[in-house]
Amino acid sequence: MQTQPERSQFALQTSPMANNGHRFLLAAADLQAQAFKAMMRYQIETHSFLKHRCEQNVKLADDLVAGNEFNDAFDVLITFFQNATSDYVTEAGRVASIGSKLVSETARRVRKGADTTIEDLAASTVG
Repeated sequence: MQTQPERSQFALQTSPMANNGHRFLLAAADLQAQAFKAMMRYQIETHSFLKHRCEQNVKLADDLVAGNEFNDAFDVLITFFQNATSDYVTEAGRVASIGSKLVSETARRVRKGADTTIEDLAASTVG
């Protein structure tokens, strides 16, 4: 039968700093994952917007070719520019909204991690 050797009084014990270091690494990985998700959300939104604008550019070309009069072409261009301006303003609002949501979510996660660390430090000093 094998017996376990007694633990030396000089054996290394995990310190609260080591536990906090581990938590710090996990928090850093979580923040990197959040940054990646944010970048992908921005990419998806940008590609969706550019797809829509390219479709509108093709429609503009079709409408210009279909018009018989100069006035028709002028009206088509004015409508196109009005819609494009409106689309860009709306897209800027969407991007700002995405950024706001992402910052809020990141702040919530950081606050939760800080609260957990503070509670663990308090428990380790009491216990």
